[in-house]
Amino acid sequence: MAEFMTGLKRTHYCGDLRISDSGSEVTVCGWVQRVRDLGQLIFIDLRDRTGIVQLAFNDETDREIFGKAFSCRSEFVLAAKGVVCERSAKNPELPTGDVEITVTDLRVLSKAQTPPFEIVDDSKTGEDVRLKYRYLDLRRRPLQHNLMLRSKIAKTARDYFAENGFIEIETPMMIKSTPEGARDYLVPSRIHNGKFYALPQSPQIYKQLLMLSGFDRYIQLARCFRDEDLRADRQPEFTQIDMELSFVDVEDILEINEGLFKRLFRDVMGVDLPTPFARMSYADAMNTYGSDKPDIRFDMKIQDISDLVKDCGFGVFSGAVANGGSVRAIVAKDAAKVYTRKEIDKLTEFAKGIGAKGLAYVRWVDEPNASFKKFMTEEELAAIYERLGAEKGDVILIVADKNSTVLSTLGALRLTVAKRLNIIPDEFKFLWIVDFPFFEKDEESGEWVAMHHPFTMPKEECIQYLDSDPSKVIAKAYDLTLNGVELSSGSMRITDYELQQKMFRALKLTDEEIEAKFGFLVEAYKYGAPPHGGMGIGLDRVTMLLCGADSLRDVTAFPKVQNASELMSACPAAVDQESLDVLGIQIKE
Repeated sequence: MAEFMTGLKRTHYCGDLRISDSGSEVTVCGWVQRVRDLGQLIFIDLRDRTGIVQLAFNDETDREIFGKAFSCRSEFVLAAKGVVCERSAKNPELPTGDVEITVTDLRVLSKAQTPPFEIVDDSKTGEDVRLKYRYLDLRRRPLQHNLMLRSKIAKTARDYFAENGFIEIETPMMIKSTPEGARDYLVPSRIHNGKFYALPQSPQIYKQLLMLSGFDRYIQLARCFRDEDLRADRQPEFTQIDMELSFVDVEDILEINEGLFKRLFRDVMGVDLPTPFARMSYADAMNTYGSDKPDIRFDMKIQDISDLVKDCGFGVFSGAVANGGSVRAIVAKDAAKVYTRKEIDKLTEFAKGIGAKGLAYVRWVDEPNASFKKFMTEEELAAIYERLGAEKGDVILIVADKNSTVLSTLGALRLTVAKRLNIIPDEFKFLWIVDFPFFEKDEESGEWVAMHHPFTMPKEECIQYLDSDPSKVIAKAYDLTLNGVELSSGSMRITDYELQQKMFRALKLTDEEIEAKFGFLVEAYKYGAPPHGGMGIGLDRVTMLLCGADSLRDVTAFPKVQNASELMSACPAAVDQESLDVLGIQIKE
């Protein structure tokens, strides 16, 4: 039976003790990491969230305490009182490696069964097992470090915004379902039978209403929910550092957020982050990197060679240009020794898997070997090599298709090849993406839809094209990216009632749809709306990047897996028929 902590109150954390504490009487608490029995001496490594300290027991000093130490096993929970002493055999691998505690009182607070896997930093146990026993996995130092860093980021953000005049306001978790780009998680109402709340994809409408209410600077660490397919940098529930500001324009919002990241990097990482951040238009990002969140830490830009091949004898190239598409390429410098023909075949399959019809290439070992060489003249080939700046040792990858396919494929290949060549520097590169198109065409319906949301303000000079040419309308929208990951998205908002109605009409929304989806917000605009804008920063993604983690699961306490289930609690789960009957829900097989 575990002993109570009567008379033992923790005075220090395990990882905080140093040689300067020698001679001090301390009490520490934690879990047993390891027991070393040397006969008349026993050493126990005791672990808490700050680190590990060694406890020392001598059979000749106190046989009762020695007997308790002898009974301890991994993951027992202990409270130990004793005197800090300098170690005779020091451990330079530990911050506490110069000292140990000569224990004078020991309490076993809780015994533990042998855990399903060893609690060590570099666990080789499969992730599924560790997620099933997540409470044990969270005892490991890397995960504890990540979650403590996340906490520090959140606190620093709150402090920064408070110092800059922001008011923290909570918005509802059960709201009306409105279109925001992903499927809503729905919550059935017991009282209003047959009707549903939605969990918020973001607090978008509420934070705009707060601006209309006169709270000119709002901030919230908001929980958000999106029912969409998962990947390494996406979870169905996530936290957003959400903000909205009144009486500002784009420059003000970008400046306040650059200040936030400068503060975060200083206080959390000890890094002096240079500002302002680089900026790039959406069009330039897509044409140069094939992505609206480009990783600019390395070069390998996409280059257009359509004009060189539009009349060539290779039908794949000339046909793509004739059909309104393009032919573009990337050059992997000094990659021929890594990318053999077999490796290039794997890249071709990868390109096909993400939508391309194929992949043309040039592998330049002693001389350039082009996969399409027999269809082109030496002069045409030379012109391509000269345009691309290719030389001996390089590999050229070329895609010919409609522009969207060409750019997305080369953008993905660029990242894959850079990782394989290990040419991505270990540094932080922020980039603002600006001048987004307001509309994009839905490939299935052919209709113009809002790229962000219908409350985004278009640039003043583009309003004239709303009816005549939606493709020319540029939004006052902006994304912040870091190392190829989108951290945040935001925009200035429409506050003019007539302009908002015009925007709804451009999106082919009927009066009935407008009223049903946005009626209360549109009504609010009639009562005096200040100019305002905002953005939301993914706290989970920021933490993932600052920790150097590979997945959001590494910075989330209890994450979901690929199929949106949580292995530890086995949710989602079925509920009893009585609960369904109360809600008026019938499960359809």
